[in-house]
Amino acid sequence: MFKLIRTLFSLGLILVIVFSGGLFYLVTSPLSLKNSQVDFHIARGSSMRAAANEIAGAGVPVNPWLLIVLSKALRVETSIKAGSYEIDRGISTLALLNKLTRGDVTQTEVVFIEGWTFGQMRERLDAHPDVLHDSKGLPDSDILRRIGAPEKNAEGLFFPDTYLFSKHSTDIDVLARAYRNMQRHLTREWEARAAGLPYNDPYQALIMASIVEKETGRDQDRPLIAAVFVNRLRQGMLLQTDPSVIFGVGEKFVGSLRKRDLLTDTPYNTYTRSGLPPTPIAMPGLASLQAALHPAQSQALYFVARGDGSSEFSQTLAEHNLAVSRYQRTVK
Repeated sequence: MFKLIRTLFSLGLILVIVFSGGLFYLVTSPLSLKNSQVDFHIARGSSMRAAANEIAGAGVPVNPWLLIVLSKALRVETSIKAGSYEIDRGISTLALLNKLTRGDVTQTEVVFIEGWTFGQMRERLDAHPDVLHDSKGLPDSDILRRIGAPEKNAEGLFFPDTYLFSKHSTDIDVLARAYRNMQRHLTREWEARAAGLPYNDPYQALIMASIVEKETGRDQDRPLIAAVFVNRLRQGMLLQTDPSVIFGVGEKFVGSLRKRDLLTDTPYNTYTRSGLPPTPIAMPGLASLQAALHPAQSQALYFVARGDGSSEFSQTLAEHNLAVSRYQRTVK
């Protein structure tokens, strides 16, 4: 009897070794991909079974049950990450599972540029081939609601930056990240703001930052541009900023401001209305946020573009008129 038990035990051990060796061979052998690279996407909330079937359905020659059994054996069946993946020829089943549990997803990117309007942001997202277009056709108010933003107007609420994301992410997810990014920067800069600024709240600072963003692309001039407008607010002067007027003209803008544009009253015409416009007019970058909340120590009330990207600043109208004559630019 003892000899029989020992024999059975030996046979069982051999079978386990053979099975383990066979399984090890199966999971470490290269998969025979037909193409040099295969893409697939794992949806959020997918089970290991659903993921395995999705992978096999994408043309990866892996047996779903083998992937499931292996994930259970390694106790990672609930650790797979959603996202888009690329695998290359030569990958094994074990390496594939490791890739899924690490979340080694394929990333793409979208770039939002300083000074863009929200409409331009939406155009960029609508044209992006690697996002799910959940926001396409929605009014701005619905987008704000879906990202949890309490504001009523979307302009200026999103931080310009390069955003990396996995393919097949939704455009709503990307917008939500850009919104949170702007809130984080705005909150930090507001808390560190200079004393005595003529803003009632961070939103007004955001409006000012958007004006600074549109008035210059030269970093050195941003704090001085902000100082001019801050000084004008303090003295009750009209801001008289052309980019705000252009924003109010909207699609009727023909490429250059006309006299009738400056005389036509809109909520954004800072030649006819005092104070800040009601909303931002574009996406300000970090440098413009910092300038709006840390303007230069300057008494300047005027500036004119020199034509080389920089500006000439003046404290009096007489000085400004001379600068305008010199540089042949429109009065600010």
